[in-house]
Parts: sequence; C-alpha cells; structure tokens
Amino acid sequence: MATALITHTDCVLHEISPGHPECPQRIGAILDQLKKLDLYDYLTHYEAPLADPAAAESCHPASYIDSIVNSSPAEGRVQLDADTAMNPHSLNAALRAVGAGILATDKVMAGDVTNAFCAVRPPGHHAETSQAMGFCFFGSVAIAAKHAIQAHGLDRVAIVDFDVHHGNGTEDLVDGDKQILFCSSFQHPFYPGNYRPNVTGQRVNVPLSAGTGSDDFRYAIQEHWLPALNEFKPQMVFISAGFDAHAEDPLAQLALGDNDFVWVTQQLMSVAKAHANDRIVSMLEGGYSLPALARSASAHVRELMGMR
Repeated sequence: MATALITHTDCVLHEISPGHPECPQRIGAILDQLKKLDLYDYLTHYEAPLADPAAAESCHPASYIDSIVNSSPAEGRVQLDADTAMNPHSLNAALRAVGAGILATDKVMAGDVTNAFCAVRPPGHHAETSQAMGFCFFGSVAIAAKHAIQAHGLDRVAIVDFDVHHGNGTEDLVDGDKQILFCSSFQHPFYPGNYRPNVTGQRVNVPLSAGTGSDDFRYAIQEHWLPALNEFKPQMVFISAGFDAHAEDPLAQLALGDNDFVWVTQQLMSVAKAHANDRIVSMLEGGYSLPALARSASAHVRELMGMR
C-alpha cells in the first residue's frame, strides 16, 4: 500500500498560548516516532498546500470565513473563544490543514496513493458552521469529505471520529447531508457537552462513560459503527484521528491503549476494502500526551501502510 504523509511547517508555527496542550510539538512527536520506527522513508511525502479561504465555503458561510481571515493578527494573539486563539501564523496553519485534506482526497482518488494521513494542526472537528471553538477554526475533514462528493462525483462518504471529544463541528457541518454518514465515539458527559440524536444512514453517535477501556470501546464500535458503515457502503472513508482517548492523555478519562487505535484502524480499513477500493483519508485531531500521541499515531499510520 502507498500511504501519503501530508504536513507543513506552518502547522508548527501556530500556537494558542505558551504551554497550551494543543502545542506545536505534537507534529514533531509523530514525525520523530515514524522515523524511529523506520516508517518515515516508506511514506509518500507531500507538503500541505495553502488552501484558498473560499475552499471552506462548502461548509462555512463566506461571512464566517472572512471573520477568521480578518481576525488574524499581525502580532500577538487574538482570542476567539475561551479555548481558541490565533497568533500571526494560525490562519496559514488552518488553511494548510484544509489544503491537506483536499490534496489527500485528490491523491487517493487519482490512485497516486492508497490512503493518506494528514499530520496537521490546528484540528478541525469542533469548528461549527459559524463558530470557532475547541482549538478549531475550519472543519477540515468535513471540507475534504464534501470535496470528494463535489469534485470527484462520489455518492456516499463516511466520516469516522474516534477523538475523545465529540466532533460537534463535523456533526453540524454535515447535518442533513444524506451523502455523508458521520460516526463518532466520545467520552460523555464531557466537552463540548451535547450531541444530536442518531439518524439511520446519517449519524451514529456512541457516548462512552469516563473510565471506558478497551473491551467496552471495541464492543461499542462493533455493535454500532460497523453495521451502519457496512449498510451505508461508503465509497471513501475519512477519519478524524484523535488519540486523546488514550489512558495516558491528560485532558480526558477514557482508558484506551495503543493497540485499540491499531484495532479501530484495522476495522475501518476492512470497511474501506469492502466498499471503497481501500480509499481512506485520515486527519489528525486531538492527542495531548506527547509520548502516547507519538506511539498511537505512528501505529495508526503503520496500519494504513499495511506494515505489521
């Protein structure tokens, strides 16, 4: 399998505040681990392009996009909400994340690679239609999924989110779109709080109690996600790959281990093999223990590469 790794140095320049858990070092931790495991050189490398802000209009109104562009500071920081701030590099980093998802979709659809992992930040799955929140500015994975439909003519795509926080932004951006199935597992009650009821063929939310470990997580995925995905038969699978459900993560209280991210990746690859000609685009979301993030993300990428 040819797997793309898409990233950009602009993603390291964005910083919410010194010492913030969504820190620039997250990218380096993943890349260093891929090199340590001798995986890095076997990946197909692309730089994330700088997306035109208009590329986000498939999910966000122009007025919201303009507000983010106009908020970008020449120096210092601008606080957009209690958790989300911009420095002078944040806008470009967010547009690189959007560009990475679009490029990954194009490369996978062209057959240049089988699948792709976008090592980008800021994350995107909390960004609602007209609201930046939870460290997120633009709904990068939702934009990529809609690009697959609009630019490549796919009829059905799935977005699968195993971040410990509910992907409320993605849920908002794809709500009512019958061409997109959204599956999310998350700790509840926990940030951001509420989630919408499940809708057959469109939305499968799987709330998990604090302390949930491997067995209950795997059971929930097998019982809820996999039947819905196989019934929907997605022609492409998009992954919001958050690794903060790990037991070592400081921001949450689930108890998954490295092997659980290997297992869920294998399940999603099986869905993609059955229905989507193996097409997967995975985009980094959360994960705030640098050692656990490095191990889990690199294990996820190794599975995408078909290397055991």
